[in-house]
Amino acid sequence: MATGPPETPDIGALDFETALSVDAVEEAARALAGEGPARAALEALCRGEPAIDIAGLRAGYGRMEILHGVDLVAGRGQSLCLIGPNGAGKSTVLHAAFGFADVMAGRISVGAREVTRLAPSRRLAEAGVAYVLQDNSVFPDMTVEENLLMGGHLLARRGAARQATERVFDRYGSLARRRHRRAGVLSGGERRLLEISRALIMEPDVLLVDEPSIGLEPRFIDMVFEILGDLQREDGKTIVMVEQNAKKGLEFADIGYVLVSGRLAMAGPGSALLEDPEVGRLFLGA
Repeated sequence: MATGPPETPDIGALDFETALSVDAVEEAARALAGEGPARAALEALCRGEPAIDIAGLRAGYGRMEILHGVDLVAGRGQSLCLIGPNGAGKSTVLHAAFGFADVMAGRISVGAREVTRLAPSRRLAEAGVAYVLQDNSVFPDMTVEENLLMGGHLLARRGAARQATERVFDRYGSLARRRHRRAGVLSGGERRLLEISRALIMEPDVLLVDEPSIGLEPRFIDMVFEILGDLQREDGKTIVMVEQNAKKGLEFADIGYVLVSGRLAMAGPGSALLEDPEVGRLFLGA
């Protein structure tokens, strides 16, 4: 039990009466995991050919290394959720996959193409990787339609962004009804839908989603996960997410990874990690 002022755990971690400090969670997770899963175990969780394959990734920002040899593999149409204590490097995995972080070593491939040194714009336009940011990233003074059109700024063919925007409106009537309204007046759930939809304008194969439930009311959280599930099932999107609500993330995901201190500590089917008593004790409030 922590003796000083308790650090705030991830939502979905332990209740306050039994809360462990971040350091205590990391120590317990490392002890539980030992050396972490072998590469072969990760490949066994992948269904079909990998849609995204990260091998031996060392990455961070400037000279600060956050990730120390992380592997990640997910197949087409699979979903993978990263959980772990605050500061474990979960968002840095997404940043590196999209090109926002500095890669010191390792390889990142999307489909058959290596993208390790590609700029984010080329990963989006050429390799089909899109990133849904954690923070509120809509342009509040632009209309819903204008926000969606911004998502297609890299499309080469004239009119392609407008056609893609109309497809979004055909799919999501709630956005279509608000197409001429300023994005700043949308509800939290509608803004999250707009962010996801804007990422779809380029028709990516892989969606990197950072904290989809953050700041949302429970009814909007369910809506967002239903949208992501539909994109996975109906459109075959591969979804790699970081989720503060570890229980919700693992319920959604085919594959769950536990990241601790920049290293992969555990991996398994999302349902299996949900049932693991130690994962529950450390991250799920069980």
